[in-house]
Amino acid sequence: MSSQPIARHMDPPSLTDIEELAQHALNTIPEELAQFVRGVVLRVVDFPDRETMKEMRLETPFDLLGLYRGVSLDRKSVTDTPTDVDMIYLYRRPLLDYWVESGQPLWRIVRHVVIHECGHHFGFSDEDMDRIEGEP
Repeated sequence: MSSQPIARHMDPPSLTDIEELAQHALNTIPEELAQFVRGVVLRVVDFPDRETMKEMRLETPFDLLGLYRGVSLDRKSVTDTPTDVDMIYLYRRPLLDYWVESGQPLWRIVRHVVIHECGHHFGFSDEDMDRIEGEP
């Protein structure tokens, strides 16, 4: 029998795990706001792509936790022809790094990022997003 302990480890949360946390976060948004994000697509990927890194002037791919892509509701017009789907991107590897560094629960970090990115969809200020995040 070996004297070394058996190494037990858990795999890091997967893309699907992060997506489930994000969907749960969306379900916690008050109904008067939730009705406006039903068409927004959540997409979880490991890192931002090169185009996003260049556009956002990121030094490393770990500098961005999430990103809203689309036209905010305050800038949409019924006469506009949609050219793309509104999307919220969550970046798994930066989220996991932030989770480890901050010691905060992962669900709380994901919820914060989802609410912040939804805020961009609504055209909200940071103060509006902070208030919404504080609501159960």
